[in-house]
Amino acid sequence: MHLLRLKVKGLKAGNEKGLSVERALVWIASRTRSRGLFWQGWGAGYSEIIKENKLFEHYYTELKIVPEGEFEEFMQAMREPLPATMRITGYKSHAKEILHTLKEKYFKEVQDLEVDGQKIEAPQPLSWYPDELAWHTNLSRKILRKSPLLEKFHQFLVSETESGNISRQEAVSMIPPLLMKIEPQHKILDMCAAPGSKTAQLIEMLHSDMDIPFPEGFVIANDVDNKRCYLLVHQAKRLNSPCIMVVNHDASSIPRLYFDQDGKKDILFYDRILCDVPCSGDGTMRKNIDVWKKWTTSNSLQLHGLQIRIAVRGVEQLAVGGRMVYSTCSLNPIEDEAVIAALLEKSEGALELADASADLPGLKYMPGITSWKVMTKEGQWFSDWSEVLKSRHTQIRPTMFPPTDPEKLASMKLERCMRILPHHQNTGGFFVAVLVKKAPMPWNRPVEGESPAEGNPSVPDTPDLLEVKKDDVCGPPPPKKMKLFGFKEDPFVFLTEDDPIFPPVQAFYDLSPDFPKLNVLTRTHEGKKRHLYMVSKELRNVLLNNSERMKVINTGVKIWSRNTDGEQFGCAFRLAQEGVYTLCPYIRARILNISVEDVKVLLTQENPFLSKLGDDAHNQAKKLGMGSIVLRYLPDPKDLNAPQCPIDLCGWRGKTSIRAFVPRNERLHYLRMVGVEVFCDKQGKRNDGSTEIPEGSAEGLSQEADLLEQEGEEMEQNGSESNANGPEPIGSTCDGSAS
Repeated sequence: MHLLRLKVKGLKAGNEKGLSVERALVWIASRTRSRGLFWQGWGAGYSEIIKENKLFEHYYTELKIVPEGEFEEFMQAMREPLPATMRITGYKSHAKEILHTLKEKYFKEVQDLEVDGQKIEAPQPLSWYPDELAWHTNLSRKILRKSPLLEKFHQFLVSETESGNISRQEAVSMIPPLLMKIEPQHKILDMCAAPGSKTAQLIEMLHSDMDIPFPEGFVIANDVDNKRCYLLVHQAKRLNSPCIMVVNHDASSIPRLYFDQDGKKDILFYDRILCDVPCSGDGTMRKNIDVWKKWTTSNSLQLHGLQIRIAVRGVEQLAVGGRMVYSTCSLNPIEDEAVIAALLEKSEGALELADASADLPGLKYMPGITSWKVMTKEGQWFSDWSEVLKSRHTQIRPTMFPPTDPEKLASMKLERCMRILPHHQNTGGFFVAVLVKKAPMPWNRPVEGESPAEGNPSVPDTPDLLEVKKDDVCGPPPPKKMKLFGFKEDPFVFLTEDDPIFPPVQAFYDLSPDFPKLNVLTRTHEGKKRHLYMVSKELRNVLLNNSERMKVINTGVKIWSRNTDGEQFGCAFRLAQEGVYTLCPYIRARILNISVEDVKVLLTQENPFLSKLGDDAHNQAKKLGMGSIVLRYLPDPKDLNAPQCPIDLCGWRGKTSIRAFVPRNERLHYLRMVGVEVFCDKQGKRNDGSTEIPEGSAEGLSQEADLLEQEGEEMEQNGSESNANGPEPIGSTCDGSAS
C-alpha cells in the first residue's frame, strides 16, 4: 500500500507540475530508494536492501587494495551514507561573494542544529580543493529535504544550483578535472560526459579569466545516450558559455574532426581529454545502494574491453604533449590498472603515466597496485593468462592480467595511479590516472609518402568528408545510422556579415566594430529568427568543417530573443540574460548604471515606476528610449557591505516603468548578494509575512529541482553508455549530486 500511495502521489505531483509520466516515475523510484526500499516494478512489491555482499568482501580482501588492518574500517565506511558536498562555481567573478554568504550566514545557521537526534557538523572545506571552493558536511539529502530547520538552507542550495552558482557534486568526482590542468586556450574533449558535473568544472576552468568573453579553447562534451545528452545540456546551460558543444556518439568510435588552420584543413587533436568511462560503480555503494545487491565480478569482466576501446580512441585524438585523465568510480583493478597497463603496452612508449602526487596537496590516496588476480563470478581465481581454460577465453582476456615481464611492469610506473578509499577522507571510492602523450600512437605514425591523416585506417580521410557545407550551415547528420535513435536536431545556421538583422541591432545597441557577427547563429532555415545564439570562433570552425561527421545536440549561448514590441523602438531583438556577460563587452549604448538599492527595487517589484529608482539611475533612465537595456551595477570599493563584483541584468525600459528580465533562480541569487533574504515556507509565504515572491514559490522550486536531481541520479545509475556498447553498467560514472 505504501508503494501504491507513492505511485499515486508521484503521478499527481508530476501532473500538477506539467511533468511527463516518465519524469513522475523517476520521482517515485527515487522516493522508494530514499526510504531504503527496492522498487522491483509495478506489481512486484519491495524488499529492504541489506548492505552486505560476501563475494565483494572476499574479492577485495584477496586483492589487498586496502592497507593491512584497515579492511573493517573500509567496509564500515562503505555502509555509511555519503556526506553532502557542494562546489562553488569558480570562474564567475562573484564566487567570492557566494563563499562569503555561505560561510557567514548559512553555515553558521546550521552547524549547531540537531535533527532527528543527529548533531549537524559544521561544514568544512575539502582540504585538497583550491581556494575553499568545495565543502562537505554530514547533512544527508534526506535531512536537507525533510527538516523544517534546514528549509532555508535547502532553498538556497536549490536556487543557486539551478542558476549555476553551486554544483552539488560528489567530492571524488571533482578530482579528474583538477588533474587536467586546464588553460583558457585548451581544446578539450569529455568523452563520456553525462550527467555533466565534471563537464561544468571544465567549462569553469576554461573561463578562469572573466574579462575574456571568448577563450580560445572549447569543450566538446560527448555521450552515447541521447536522453542523457539532454541532461548534459541542462547542466552546461547553467554556465552560459559560448565555448561548449554537446555531441551524441559512441565514445569508442567518436569521429575524428577537422578544422581550418592557416588556410588549410588539419586534424583536430585535443590538448586535454577526460576519459571518465562507464564502470561497475562499486565505489558508489554509499549512495547507490542497489550496487550492494547487484555486485559481481562479471560486471568488471564485461566492461573491461569497452573501457580499453574508449581509452584507445581517446589517446588517438590527444595532441602530442597533451594530457588525458582516465577515471572510474570502481575500485576494481580489472577496470583500473589493467586498462592503464594495456594502454601503455599498446602505445610502445608514446604514453607515460604522469606523477600527479603533488597536484592536489591534502588529498589522501593509495598508489596503484602492480599485482592482481582475476576472479570469475563463480569465485574461481586466475593469476596468469596461461591458467585460463580455452572455454573461458571469451570471458577473460589477456589484458586483464598484469604484465609478466618485470622490467616492462616497472617501466609502466603503475604506482602513479591513484585509488581513493572511502574511509580515508569520508568520500566515495574512486580511481584516476593521468596520461601524457609523448609521440603519436604507433598505428597513427605516418609511413613514408603518407600524410599524417592517413595514419589511422579506421577513419578514412576522404575528400567528401572534408568539404565545408555551403551557406554557412551546419546541417543535420546523414540519415543512416545516426538518426536511428534520439530526436532530429534543428540545423545550426550561421548568419553572414551582411544579414539584414544586423544593421538595426548594431545601431540600437551601438555594437563595437570588433563584434564577431560571424559567430552568431540561429536554429532555423526559414521564417523569422526567434532566437540568436553565439559560439566562439573556434567552435564555429569545428561546426562548419564537420557537419556530416557528428551529431550535435546543442551549442552556443542565447544572446538575443525576438520581441515584436521592440520593432516600434528600432530593434526587434531584446537582450537575453543567458548571454549578457558574453555580449556586454561589445555593447556601448542602452546601459543604465544602478546602485545596490536599485537592484533591490528591480528584483523585488514586478514593474516599478522609474521614480522608484535612485536619483542617478532615474536621470539616466529618462534619457533612454524605450526598449531593451542593460542594468549594470559596479562595485564601490569603499562600501565593503555591498557586493564587490559587477552585476549585469537584462531589463526593459517602458513608457513610465522599468523591468528586469531575470530568471527566478538568478533573481533570488542576486537578491541574496545585495543582502535581501528571500525565503518561503511551505505555503509560499515570504519571511516578512507577505505572499509575494518573484516569479514563483520556493515550494515549487524545490519540487522541480528535486525531480531534476533525482532524474539525473536515475540516468547516472544506468551508465554512460547504452546497451549498444555492451552490458548496462550498474554504477557508471560518478558525477552527480551528493546533497
